[in-house]
This record gives sequence, C-alpha cells and structure tokens, in this order.
Amino acid sequence: MKGVFDRRLERHYDELKWLYSELYHQDEQAFAYFLDMLKRAWQERKKALRDQDARREANPNWYRQRDLLGMMLYVSAFAGTLKGVQKKLPYLQECGVNYLHLMPLLESPPDRSDGGYAVSDFRTVQPALGTMEDLEALADACRRAGIRVCLDFVMNHTSEDHDWAKRARAGEPGYRERYFFYDSWEIPREFEKTVPQVFPTTAPGSFTQLDNGQIVMTNFYPYQWDLNYANPTVFNDMTENLLFLANRGVDVIRLDAIPYIWKELGTPCRNLPQVHTLARMLRMACEIVCPGTLLLGEVVMEPAKVAPYFGTAEKPECHMLYNVTTMATTWHTLATEDVSLLRRQMEALCALPKDFLFLNYLRCHDDIGWGLDYPWLERTFGTNEVAHKKYLNDYFTGKWPGSGSRGELYNDDPRLGDARLCGTTASLCGVEAAEYEQDASCLERAVACDLTLHAWMLSQSGIPVIYSGDEAGQLNDWSYKDDPGKQEDSRYIHRGNFLWEQAERRKDPETRQGKLFQGLRRLEELRAAEPCFDAEADVWAEDSGSAHVLALCRRTGERELVCLFNFSGQFVHAQVNRDGGYTELMYGTHYDGLRDVELWPNGFAWLLRD
Repeated sequence: MKGVFDRRLERHYDELKWLYSELYHQDEQAFAYFLDMLKRAWQERKKALRDQDARREANPNWYRQRDLLGMMLYVSAFAGTLKGVQKKLPYLQECGVNYLHLMPLLESPPDRSDGGYAVSDFRTVQPALGTMEDLEALADACRRAGIRVCLDFVMNHTSEDHDWAKRARAGEPGYRERYFFYDSWEIPREFEKTVPQVFPTTAPGSFTQLDNGQIVMTNFYPYQWDLNYANPTVFNDMTENLLFLANRGVDVIRLDAIPYIWKELGTPCRNLPQVHTLARMLRMACEIVCPGTLLLGEVVMEPAKVAPYFGTAEKPECHMLYNVTTMATTWHTLATEDVSLLRRQMEALCALPKDFLFLNYLRCHDDIGWGLDYPWLERTFGTNEVAHKKYLNDYFTGKWPGSGSRGELYNDDPRLGDARLCGTTASLCGVEAAEYEQDASCLERAVACDLTLHAWMLSQSGIPVIYSGDEAGQLNDWSYKDDPGKQEDSRYIHRGNFLWEQAERRKDPETRQGKLFQGLRRLEELRAAEPCFDAEADVWAEDSGSAHVLALCRRTGERELVCLFNFSGQFVHAQVNRDGGYTELMYGTHYDGLRDVELWPNGFAWLLRD
C-alpha cells in the first residue's frame, strides 16, 4: 500500500518530470536529486504539521474565510525578538489578527541588508532577533492560537556574504555557475540594453564589478547577487531552503520578487515564461511535501501582468498575490478626490475568477510607487504622467496648499520627475499635522479618513492586511534622519519602533488611538459576521452619482451590501438605484431607499438591505 508521500508524488509526477526535463534539458541526475530532496523534506516534517496538512487538504478553502485578518510587522520594531513577539500574542489576538506576516528575519549583513532582503543564510535567524528554534517555537505558539505565520523567501538573489557567493568569488568549481559571472563587460552591456533599472537613483545599472575585476549581475543592489535559475542546482537547493522554512511551521511563504528570477539575454528579464514553470514546480513541491503551506507571490506589476501568477485551475501557481495597484490607486484617489480610476480598476478585478485571492492593504513595509494606468488617465483626462506624479508627491508631503498629509519621498529622481512615497497611514491621512497644529476639527476629519480607508480595504474581496501600528494610528518616525545607518533610506519613516505606551490609549475611546483601534475592531467584527463578505460573493462597482464616491456592491443569495466611500473632504450626496429599507452596519442608521445618501467628508457607509 502506498504511503501519503508516494500518493502525492504520483499525482504530480508526470507533469513535474515533464516541466523539469524541459527546463533543464533532460538532466536526469538533477531530477533524481530533486525527488530525493522532496522525500527527505517530507520525512523531516513533524507530526503536528503533517496532521495540519491533512486537515487543510480536507478543507482546501481554509484560507479563503472572511474572518481572516492579517498584520505585517518587523520583529525588532514590534517586540525586539522572536521571544518578545511570542509574549505579545495576546495583543495580536486582541487586534483580531489570525495571519501574521513577519518581515525578513533571516541572517543578513547589518550594514548591507536592504531591510533583510540580502540573505546570507536561509537557515539562520538574525542573531539579534533570536534563533531558528525561537522561530519554530513562535510558529508552534501561533498554531495553537489559530494564527497563521507568513515569512519572506528571497528567491531572486543572495547576499554577497552568502557561502555560495563567497565560494563563487574565490573561483570554487560549481559556485560561480550559481550566479551570473562575466570576465568582461561585453555581455553585461548587452543585458543592460533591454533590462530596466530597478533603482536608477540609488543603485543604477544591473551589474557590479568586483574588486578582482569580475562582473556579477546585481539587479537590485550591488551586494545582492542574482541567482541563475537556469542551473538546476540553484532551483534544487533553493526549493530545499523553502521547504526547510515550511518545516519550521511557516504557513505562508512569500515569494519575493518572483517575476525577476529567470534571466535571458535580449529580454527585460521580467515575467518570462520560465518564471511560471518555476512557480508551478514550487507549487507542486509544496503540495507533495507540505500541502498545508501556501505560496504568496510578490508581483509589483500592472494588473495584466499580475493575474498570470495564479496559474490556471488545472495548473495553479501562487495561492495568493498582492493587490499592489489598488493600494497605489487608493492613495491617488484620495489626493484627486475622483474615483474614476479606482472604479475602473475594481471593475477589472471583479471580472477575474473568484478563485483568485488577493491580499489587500493600505500600507506595507515598502514605499508607494505610482504605477497607475497613465495611458488611460491621459486618454480620459489628458493627464500628464510626470506632472501628475509631482502633484501626488507634493500633496502627500504636505507641499500642496491645503494638504494635511505628511510623507517623505524615496528614490527621488528630479531628472525623470519621478519619486516614490513613504509614510504611515495616519500621517498620510492628516493625523500628524492635525495633532501638531492642535486642530481638533482637522484631527476628527483625519481619523475619519483613516477609518474610511480601512473600511474600503475591508470591503474588497481577499485577505485584509494591516501594517503594524496602523491599528492605533502610529505616526511617522522622523528620528530615522538622526541614525547614520538609516538616514539615507526614507522608508524607515514608517518602520519605527512600535509605541507600546501610546498603544495603551487604545482602550480610551476619547483618544485618537482609541477611536481608531475600536473603530477598526468594529469594522473587522462586522466583516467576519456578514455573509456578503464571503469570497464567493458576487461583487461589482456601480455608478454612485458622484465623481467623489465609489460604490461597491456585494451580494450573497438574497443578502446585498452596498458600500459607499466618499474620497472628498466635503459633504457629498450619493445615489444608487435602490428602493426598500437599508441599515448602515457601523452606526445603525436606517435608509428608505438609496437614492439620496449623504456622506460625511471622507466618510463611508456599509448599507445592508433589510
């Protein structure tokens, strides 16, 4: 009788071998090693995780429930160490969090880490944060508490301090081939003709010349060496590293920068077909070894290039993807007070299959890049891309007249008229400026704006994820400018230490922290209880009768929820073509038809048909 592993392998064997053989030119020895590695990883998986795998296999939609609520945090900023995070699990439960994304915590050089994305050892935790045993203990504690753990897996590159990189630099056979090494600039110059620069200001070019004269591909930063996935040894060993983390109890593996992982001369080295082959093989490897583990793809691209990373129903790739464009479009909408682009994007998202699961968020650890649909904006409104980006950045840095936002630019490139934006949700909504100016009216408006944006995030299909500190309205941390190790990277403005003393005010409804924390918890509880927020619900955008108001409708059976969001700073009247009684869920207000609904400045309404 075949065992569990053999049955799972048999289910995928033919496709796995075909894809592997096609990609790696019938390398039977490499494929045999790959299968042995999968068997070894499964044997090392402890009983508690195997039991969880069985439960999740029996309930394949376990991660599509409407009560899932995520939070992303830096271990050091939140609680100092992994043990510290474990002690703070009661606070996370108070927040309603049952999906915890721990930002990069694997070993990386302190002075060349790119926030932890330059990994020097995929099986060692940064010593300041704890040990791999501490990570496994935290994952065990989270599993007992019903919290799923997500961890970043940096696929595209390693740190130049990784053992492979050190051996490659020394010329050790078999290691130089794991990267892209060249003895002259001839081929690198050919690559750079077609490969866009990732950081043209802070790290121009896609190659770095080492002190010994050798040239290595470095698409991101000079200390991050791109891996060569055309070498099957790289794929085998990186897959084994991924499964090692899954066996520590990690429920969700975030595949960092996955569109970049296949390089080919004469192409942009983005979104190539081989990337999808690799993603499909990773999915099958997980379904064979650890089917309770999910793959989350980080695809920071326009929507047309994002959806393919789900794969197909017959050959799925990532279980979940980031909804990057909606995040950027949301902030654009707040600054312009016009919902046209956001409505257009929601119509496109609502047309996708319901099986496509996105993670939705307002802010994350990174900057906001203005990757908007500029061709459509230009056709529709005559919008000039450079001028519009300048307006958005002026607005959110408080330079535009009347703006209460307080953000900071990142990678500002005056030559191209381009820059990205940093800042916490509360500071971008105007809370920081209102408190500094001691303007109670502006503060009330800013808090309402913050809650409305969170209500908008919670109204979308998928998994809502909060950035740590946003639940209590944490403000920008300007002290980064005084730290020599951080002052060149303005993203640290929203990566400040969690302010536990201020968070204590969450229990007082008269404080800014209390209004935001309790308001957000109320929204989250309503979402978890309301069937209209089910993943299988029908969702569509509608005309609200106002350019300032987005109308999003959700229906499950006979239940219908109409969600209205006012992106302007004025009182606005909205109308949708509805008769009959509706009750607003947050405040209990009753409406007889929805042909004239008044919304407060930057306010919202969740209207359930009686």
